[in-house]
Amino acid sequence: MSKTEEKKTDEQFYARVDTHIAIANGYVKSKVEPTFESNSFMFAASRFNTWLAASGYANVEDFANEKEKILDFFLNQYKLMLDENLDDYIKNFDKYMNPPKES
Repeated sequence: MSKTEEKKTDEQFYARVDTHIAIANGYVKSKVEPTFESNSFMFAASRFNTWLAASGYANVEDFANEKEKILDFFLNQYKLMLDENLDDYIKNFDKYMNPPKES
């Protein structure tokens, strides 16, 4: 699982995040229910992360034997990221959820 063991970011990290969010927001603006888009977004992330994890192994036996370790890693990473974003929204709730009206 060497490709997934450490949190890796670069100078383009937030630009990619913003691009993914813009795509999701585009679907929501085109009348896709936000819950449906969230589920699609999470499934896509899980599919990509599964590919990333699998690419770190030479054979299926080693990959299968590490399944719990892989699950623990990604679930912990998601929890940390979700916690960080929840704290940000709690701190900035009015700014994010009730922005000033543009004239």
